[in-house]
Amino acid sequence: MPYTAIIHEAALRMGIGGSDVVRAQLRHLMDMGEHEHVTIQVIPFGRADFPAAGQPITYAYGPVPQLDTALLDYDHGCEFLFAGAQLARYRAVLDRMQRCALDPTQSRDLIHKIAKSL
Repeated sequence: MPYTAIIHEAALRMGIGGSDVVRAQLRHLMDMGEHEHVTIQVIPFGRADFPAAGQPITYAYGPVPQLDTALLDYDHGCEFLFAGAQLARYRAVLDRMQRCALDPTQSRDLIHKIAKSL
């Protein structure tokens, strides 16, 4: 099953846990991105057209579209969305996010650059 992660550059630079922890996390992202079924893309600073800031979105889909689900994480819990109109809205947001992101090779290069700077 394919897995795509779209990550804003700010999340990569937060530094929570200290340099060693962040460096290990960034290395892990780069390692995971080497798997054939995993795509990691970074939305760099400076993208004014970034469509959604600060809210993690998980979108699970498969061969039966009626089972697609979006999961929104909040401070106070999470919300599962499964109505067609809601899913279409979040699928469109994720599509716009992906268009704002660097391609996987450029994303890996940026992650590597951030890791080296720590």
